[in-house]
Amino acid sequence: MKDYLPRPDLLAGRVILVTGASSGLGRAASLAYARHGATVALLARDAAKLDAVYDEIVAAGGPEPAMFPYDLAAADDRSLETLAGTIAYHLKRLDGVLHSAHQFYSLTPLELQTLEQWQTLMRVNLIAPFALTRACLPLLKESPDASVIFTGETHGHQPAAYWGGYSVAKSGLETLTRIWTDEFSSDEHLRFNTLIPGQVSTTLRSRTHPGLAPETLPSVDDLMPCYLYLMGADSLAVRGQIVECQT
Repeated sequence: MKDYLPRPDLLAGRVILVTGASSGLGRAASLAYARHGATVALLARDAAKLDAVYDEIVAAGGPEPAMFPYDLAAADDRSLETLAGTIAYHLKRLDGVLHSAHQFYSLTPLELQTLEQWQTLMRVNLIAPFALTRACLPLLKESPDASVIFTGETHGHQPAAYWGGYSVAKSGLETLTRIWTDEFSSDEHLRFNTLIPGQVSTTLRSRTHPGLAPETLPSVDDLMPCYLYLMGADSLAVRGQIVECQT
Protein backbone atom coordinates (compact mmCIF):
# COMPACT_ATOMS: atom_id res chain seq x y z
CA MET A 1 0.00 0.00 0.00
CA LYS A 2 2.89 2.39 0.66
CA ASP A 3 3.79 2.00 -3.03
CA TYR A 4 0.26 2.92 -4.13
CA LEU A 5 0.20 5.52 -6.91
CA PRO A 6 -3.10 7.43 -6.82
CA ARG A 7 -4.35 9.04 -9.97
CA PRO A 8 -4.46 12.86 -9.82
CA ASP A 9 -8.28 13.03 -9.78
CA LEU A 10 -8.75 10.21 -7.23
CA LEU A 11 -10.95 12.33 -4.95
CA ALA A 12 -12.38 14.81 -7.47
CA GLY A 13 -15.84 16.00 -6.51
CA ARG A 14 -15.69 14.52 -3.02
CA VAL A 15 -16.06 16.23 0.33
CA ILE A 16 -13.87 14.88 3.12
CA LEU A 17 -13.90 15.89 6.78
CA VAL A 18 -10.51 15.75 8.52
CA THR A 19 -10.20 16.18 12.28
CA GLY A 20 -6.89 17.29 13.70
CA ALA A 21 -6.37 19.04 10.38
CA SER A 22 -4.14 21.81 11.71
CA SER A 23 -0.94 19.80 12.20
CA GLY A 24 0.89 16.50 11.78
CA LEU A 25 -0.76 13.69 9.86
CA GLY A 26 -4.11 15.47 9.74
CA ARG A 27 -2.58 18.49 8.04
CA ALA A 28 -0.61 16.32 5.61
CA ALA A 29 -3.72 14.30 4.74
CA SER A 30 -5.78 17.45 4.22
CA LEU A 31 -3.21 18.77 1.75
CA ALA A 32 -2.97 15.40 0.00
CA TYR A 33 -6.74 15.02 -0.31
CA ALA A 34 -7.03 18.53 -1.73
CA ARG A 35 -4.22 17.85 -4.23
CA HIS A 36 -6.25 14.91 -5.50
CA GLY A 37 -9.41 16.92 -5.99
CA ALA A 38 -11.31 16.80 -2.70
CA THR A 39 -13.03 19.67 -0.98
CA VAL A 40 -11.70 19.30 2.55
CA ALA A 41 -13.63 20.27 5.68
CA LEU A 42 -10.85 21.19 8.09
CA LEU A 43 -11.58 20.64 11.79
CA ALA A 44 -9.28 21.46 14.72
CA ARG A 45 -9.16 23.55 17.88
CA ASP A 46 -6.67 26.15 16.67
CA ALA A 47 -8.30 28.56 14.24
CA ALA A 48 -5.03 30.28 13.35
CA LYS A 49 -3.41 26.99 12.34
CA LEU A 50 -6.51 26.06 10.35
CA ASP A 51 -6.16 29.36 8.49
CA ALA A 52 -2.61 28.39 7.55
CA VAL A 53 -3.72 25.01 6.15
CA TYR A 54 -6.58 26.71 4.31
CA ASP A 55 -4.12 29.13 2.72
CA GLU A 56 -1.78 26.30 1.70
CA ILE A 57 -4.57 24.45 -0.06
CA VAL A 58 -5.80 27.54 -1.90
CA ALA A 59 -2.26 28.59 -2.86
CA ALA A 60 -1.65 25.14 -4.34
CA GLY A 61 -4.77 25.45 -6.50
CA GLY A 62 -6.91 22.97 -4.60
CA PRO A 63 -10.68 23.28 -4.16
CA GLU A 64 -11.55 25.91 -1.56
CA PRO A 65 -11.78 24.12 1.80
CA ALA A 66 -14.15 24.80 4.69
CA MET A 67 -12.94 25.50 8.23
CA PHE A 68 -14.52 24.31 11.46
CA PRO A 69 -12.73 25.47 14.64
CA TYR A 70 -14.03 22.94 17.14
CA ASP A 71 -12.80 21.38 20.38
CA LEU A 72 -13.61 17.68 20.45
CA ALA A 73 -12.97 17.58 24.20
CA ALA A 74 -16.12 19.69 24.62
CA ALA A 75 -18.23 17.84 22.04
CA ASP A 76 -21.81 16.84 22.70
CA ASP A 77 -24.55 15.36 20.52
CA ARG A 78 -26.25 18.69 19.82
CA SER A 79 -23.10 20.51 18.69
CA LEU A 80 -21.98 17.57 16.57
CA GLU A 81 -25.36 17.37 14.88
CA THR A 82 -25.14 21.11 14.25
CA LEU A 83 -21.70 20.58 12.73
CA ALA A 84 -23.02 17.84 10.45
CA GLY A 85 -25.93 20.09 9.49
CA THR A 86 -23.55 22.91 8.63
CA ILE A 87 -21.55 20.59 6.38
CA ALA A 88 -24.76 19.50 4.68
CA TYR A 89 -25.94 23.07 4.19
CA HIS A 90 -22.69 24.53 2.87
CA LEU A 91 -20.97 21.57 1.20
CA LYS A 92 -24.07 19.55 0.23
CA ARG A 93 -22.46 16.14 0.76
CA LEU A 94 -19.90 14.13 2.72
CA ASP A 95 -17.89 11.27 1.22
CA GLY A 96 -15.34 10.54 3.91
CA VAL A 97 -14.10 11.24 7.42
CA LEU A 98 -10.52 10.97 8.62
CA HIS A 99 -10.35 10.95 12.42
CA SER A 100 -6.84 12.28 13.03
CA ALA A 101 -7.35 14.43 16.14
CA HIS A 102 -5.84 13.04 19.32
CA GLN A 103 -5.10 13.83 22.94
CA PHE A 104 -1.94 12.62 24.67
CA TYR A 105 -0.31 13.49 27.99
CA SER A 106 2.87 11.54 28.64
CA LEU A 107 4.21 8.03 29.11
CA THR A 108 3.58 7.25 32.77
CA PRO A 109 2.69 4.20 34.90
CA LEU A 110 -1.00 3.53 35.32
CA GLU A 111 -0.75 4.24 39.04
CA LEU A 112 0.18 7.85 38.26
CA GLN A 113 -2.57 8.50 35.71
CA THR A 114 -5.64 10.34 36.94
CA LEU A 115 -9.35 9.91 36.39
CA GLU A 116 -9.51 13.35 34.79
CA GLN A 117 -6.77 12.42 32.32
CA TRP A 118 -8.53 9.18 31.40
CA GLN A 119 -11.82 10.97 30.89
CA THR A 120 -10.19 13.40 28.45
CA LEU A 121 -8.24 10.65 26.70
CA MET A 122 -11.39 8.60 26.19
CA ARG A 123 -13.46 11.60 25.17
CA VAL A 124 -11.10 12.88 22.47
CA ASN A 125 -9.54 9.64 21.22
CA LEU A 126 -12.54 7.30 21.29
CA ILE A 127 -15.88 8.85 22.22
CA ALA A 128 -15.62 11.85 19.89
CA PRO A 129 -14.75 9.72 16.82
CA PHE A 130 -17.78 7.55 17.55
CA ALA A 131 -20.12 10.48 18.15
CA LEU A 132 -18.92 12.50 15.16
CA THR A 133 -19.28 9.49 12.89
CA ARG A 134 -22.80 8.89 14.20
CA ALA A 135 -23.74 12.52 13.60
CA CYS A 136 -22.42 12.36 10.03
CA LEU A 137 -24.04 9.03 9.13
CA PRO A 138 -27.04 10.52 7.29
CA LEU A 139 -24.66 12.36 4.94
CA LEU A 140 -22.27 9.42 4.59
CA LYS A 141 -25.09 7.04 3.70
CA GLU A 142 -26.11 9.32 0.85
CA SER A 143 -22.65 9.12 -0.72
CA PRO A 144 -22.11 6.62 -3.56
CA ASP A 145 -18.79 5.65 -1.95
CA ALA A 146 -17.98 6.78 1.59
CA SER A 147 -14.93 5.91 3.70
CA VAL A 148 -14.41 6.45 7.42
CA ILE A 149 -10.84 6.13 8.67
CA PHE A 150 -10.02 5.96 12.37
CA THR A 151 -6.38 6.64 13.29
CA GLY A 152 -5.08 3.85 15.51
CA GLU A 153 -1.77 3.53 17.29
CA THR A 154 0.83 0.78 17.50
CA HIS A 155 0.45 0.55 21.28
CA GLY A 156 -3.31 0.37 20.98
CA HIS A 157 -2.89 -2.64 18.71
CA GLN A 158 -0.16 -4.18 20.89
CA PRO A 159 -0.48 -2.68 24.41
CA ALA A 160 2.67 -1.89 26.34
CA ALA A 161 3.64 -0.45 29.70
CA TYR A 162 3.20 3.29 30.32
CA TRP A 163 0.86 3.94 27.39
CA GLY A 164 -2.13 3.72 29.75
CA GLY A 165 -5.35 5.47 28.83
CA TYR A 166 -4.10 6.51 25.40
CA SER A 167 -3.46 2.87 24.50
CA VAL A 168 -6.85 1.77 25.84
CA ALA A 169 -8.68 4.48 23.89
CA LYS A 170 -6.85 3.67 20.66
CA SER A 171 -7.53 -0.04 21.07
CA GLY A 172 -11.20 0.83 21.36
CA LEU A 173 -11.13 2.30 17.86
CA GLU A 174 -10.32 -1.14 16.47
CA THR A 175 -13.38 -2.59 18.19
CA LEU A 176 -15.47 0.36 17.02
CA THR A 177 -14.32 -0.25 13.44
CA ARG A 178 -15.44 -3.87 13.55
CA ILE A 179 -18.82 -3.04 15.09
CA TRP A 180 -19.59 -0.34 12.53
CA THR A 181 -18.52 -2.73 9.77
CA ASP A 182 -20.75 -5.49 11.09
CA GLU A 183 -23.72 -3.17 11.40
CA PHE A 184 -23.25 -1.91 7.82
CA SER A 185 -22.29 -5.26 6.30
CA SER A 186 -25.10 -5.00 3.75
CA ASP A 187 -24.17 -1.48 2.65
CA GLU A 188 -21.65 -1.65 -0.19
CA HIS A 189 -21.20 2.12 -0.27
CA LEU A 190 -19.99 2.79 3.28
CA ARG A 191 -16.86 1.34 4.84
CA PHE A 192 -14.90 1.71 8.07
CA ASN A 193 -11.21 0.98 8.72
CA THR A 194 -8.53 1.79 11.27
CA LEU A 195 -5.17 3.00 9.98
CA ILE A 196 -2.09 2.64 12.20
CA PRO A 197 0.59 5.08 10.98
CA GLY A 198 3.46 3.50 12.95
CA GLN A 199 6.65 5.41 13.68
CA VAL A 200 6.63 8.69 11.81
CA SER A 201 8.27 12.07 12.32
CA THR A 202 5.62 14.03 14.24
CA THR A 203 5.53 16.14 17.38
CA LEU A 204 3.84 13.27 19.24
CA ARG A 205 6.59 10.84 18.27
CA SER A 206 9.27 13.27 19.44
CA ARG A 207 7.55 13.37 22.85
CA THR A 208 7.20 9.61 23.23
CA HIS A 209 10.57 8.70 21.69
CA PRO A 210 12.88 11.70 22.25
CA GLY A 211 15.96 9.59 21.53
CA LEU A 212 14.92 8.93 17.93
CA ALA A 213 16.38 11.36 15.42
CA PRO A 214 13.49 12.72 13.30
CA GLU A 215 15.48 12.27 10.09
CA THR A 216 15.61 8.49 10.69
CA LEU A 217 11.81 8.22 10.62
CA PRO A 218 9.39 8.35 7.69
CA SER A 219 7.89 11.79 7.14
CA VAL A 220 4.16 12.40 7.25
CA ASP A 221 4.20 12.78 3.46
CA ASP A 222 5.73 9.30 3.09
CA LEU A 223 2.51 7.85 4.57
CA MET A 224 0.08 9.68 2.30
CA PRO A 225 -0.29 6.82 -0.22
CA CYS A 226 -1.95 4.82 2.59
CA TYR A 227 -4.27 7.68 3.48
CA LEU A 228 -5.22 8.24 -0.15
CA TYR A 229 -5.76 4.57 -0.86
CA LEU A 230 -8.15 4.04 2.06
CA MET A 231 -10.10 7.20 1.26
CA GLY A 232 -10.47 6.59 -2.47
CA ALA A 233 -12.57 4.19 -4.49
CA ASP A 234 -9.65 1.81 -5.11
CA SER A 235 -10.12 0.48 -1.56
CA LEU A 236 -13.85 -0.12 -1.90
CA ALA A 237 -13.47 -3.78 -0.90
CA VAL A 238 -11.36 -3.00 2.21
CA ARG A 239 -13.78 -3.11 5.14
CA GLY A 240 -13.37 -3.53 8.86
CA GLN A 241 -9.60 -3.80 8.60
CA ILE A 242 -6.82 -2.73 10.94
CA VAL A 243 -4.25 -1.46 8.45
CA GLU A 244 -0.65 -0.95 9.53
CA CYS A 245 0.66 1.64 7.14
CA GLN A 246 4.30 0.65 7.25
CA THR A 247 4.02 -3.12 6.87
